Amino acid sequence: MTTTAPEQRTAVVTGASSGIGEATARTLAAQGFHVVVAARRADRIAALATDIGGTPVVADVTDPAAVDALAQACPGPVHVLVNNAGGAKGLANVDAADLEHWRWMWETNVLGTLQVTRALLPKLVASGDGLVVTVTSIAAFEIYDGGAGYTSAKHAQSALHRTLRGELLGKPVRLTEIAPGMVDTEFSLVRFGGDRERADAVYDGLTPLTAVDIAEVIGFVASRPPHVDLDQIVIRPRDQASATRAHRQST
Repeated sequence: MTTTAPEQRTAVVTGASSGIGEATARTLAAQGFHVVVAARRADRIAALATDIGGTPVVADVTDPAAVDALAQACPGPVHVLVNNAGGAKGLANVDAADLEHWRWMWETNVLGTLQVTRALLPKLVASGDGLVVTVTSIAAFEIYDGGAGYTSAKHAQSALHRTLRGELLGKPVRLTEIAPGMVDTEFSLVRFGGDRERADAVYDGLTPLTAVDIAEVIGFVASRPPHVDLDQIVIRPRDQASATRAHRQST
């Protein structure tokens, strides 16, 4: 008697060119998923796709045409979607807010998540066991001075995700929000416009999380059986209690 090998499951990871997205793509590939890696930096995702045997798709999640192309690059069902694309720009108080920074943060974190999720939702439902992981931040439920643009966008992204949790009740799709604290990625470098010294200072005196730390948790979520939904997971370094409170060793 011959047996048919099970069809390989497909995962889509946005913001996959570095940091949490790249680490998550590698983790899911190691678990046996065929991973579609999406990001704006073509060279990086091409190299990553070669390494993990995945499919690279150059896509800006704020561009509807690019999101449509991403969906078309997944001809069959999609089993896992990791909404990881996002970020922060600037650290100005509200009275000095840069509207272009705010617009970028809202379009990338909120509308980008909306567009990708909406485009792939039929494929997630069709899989019979879909999972949407949205990487938000502790900024999705905390605030801090100078962070209104980012925290408001992350609050909105989290609200979008949690609303979908209710709207999809009865459908074969699970939803998990991952809310990290300090993670040593390109996040601060982007926020501070490439200022490496200022970005590195964010982590002075403590050991931040790594991208792999977050990716391993996402991999655990993706390996749970269909009836188990890990609604929200908050992950911080040991030395961080909140967005504004951390223990730092003196140097």
